Amino acid sequence: MNIHEYQAKALLKHYGMNVPLGVVVHSPGEARDAAKTLPGSVFVVKAQIHAGGRGAGHFLGESSGGGVRLVKTPEEAKAAAYDMLDRTLVTRQTGPAGRVVRRLYVEAGCAIERELYLSLLIDRVARRITVVASDAGGMSIENVAEKTPERIYKVPIDPALGLSDYQSRDIAVKIGLKGQLIREFAQVMRAAYTAFTTLDAALVEINPLVVTKEGTLLALDAKMGFDDNGLFRHKEIEELRDPNEEDPREREAARFGLSYVGLEGTIGCMVNGAGLAMATMDIIHSEGESPANFLDVGGGASRERVGAAFRILLGDPSVEGVLVNIFGGIMRCDIIAEAVISACREVGLKTPLVVRLAGTKVEEGLKMIEESGLDAIVAEDLGDAARKIVAAVRSRRVA
Repeated sequence: MNIHEYQAKALLKHYGMNVPLGVVVHSPGEARDAAKTLPGSVFVVKAQIHAGGRGAGHFLGESSGGGVRLVKTPEEAKAAAYDMLDRTLVTRQTGPAGRVVRRLYVEAGCAIERELYLSLLIDRVARRITVVASDAGGMSIENVAEKTPERIYKVPIDPALGLSDYQSRDIAVKIGLKGQLIREFAQVMRAAYTAFTTLDAALVEINPLVVTKEGTLLALDAKMGFDDNGLFRHKEIEELRDPNEEDPREREAARFGLSYVGLEGTIGCMVNGAGLAMATMDIIHSEGESPANFLDVGGGASRERVGAAFRILLGDPSVEGVLVNIFGGIMRCDIIAEAVISACREVGLKTPLVVRLAGTKVEEGLKMIEESGLDAIVAEDLGDAARKIVAAVRSRRVA
């Protein structure tokens, strides 16, 4: 689960990080009033969406503008809000569809001396929380890694010892900090690490972490993501969820406890078991098409969950065909068949459907599919299923 910049800054401030003063607003009038309450003569109006690259982005239908605006008066803040609210912002992370801006963050400006990068994340290879830091902040860390990888420093943290002060000082020196700033950086690291471990975070990213002309460190932008499996321990974090920023298919799947990730392909997949789901996606790719989703209904899914999964697939306008690939161990094939038939009749089957069943109650399941009257294609194995759904989708495109 991800949250907005202003929410991440509030959490990090609670754990001791220095952040600029700011106010979240939902209208141009609120933007003007917010600027009046902030110190200084320069303000920043930021679009709040779950995507990076907002400043370099553009609003749909325009080639410039961006989702981060520097203004000097409350009236300019109001005008910027008029120009940004309820419009679709496109960045390198949103894709061409973009995201609708429903709220803004009006923040006090600051004089910047240097821009740094700092993040904490889970390194799956090292199996540890890892600090990633660079003296090249304020830009895409992916670009830095590609062009100047020597400017990125990675430090794994021993889970038994936690973050040590010497690690913070070592990182600070490597990214060019001196004197009092080394001690300040250690405080920033401690705040980020405490927030990460206390809140079951998956990512804490500060880009840029700036050195101001006054000689202090300030988290100018912040991003936080959380482990969904830990949210039951943090109701206050779960309340920060913004449904408008989430894929409606994934939101509906989560309501039924389904493991679902929307993708950009055209063949919907319903599979039980993560490994089998990945194999199904791979073999669709090998046949020259792309999956529209990852969907694991689980080993012991009920009729209701399976039916919900199938309705999600059929309700996706990008899906041109559906492949059901079930190995019945704990999950019985007749339950899958019953749920698929019910969902098809409820929603209306308008795309090619290929069903491959194997395992417990497979004969009963296949018989139910054959006698249902559905225009479904039965496959013998996974390779056969992939070939048949790809052929059916391509034949329909030609027709």
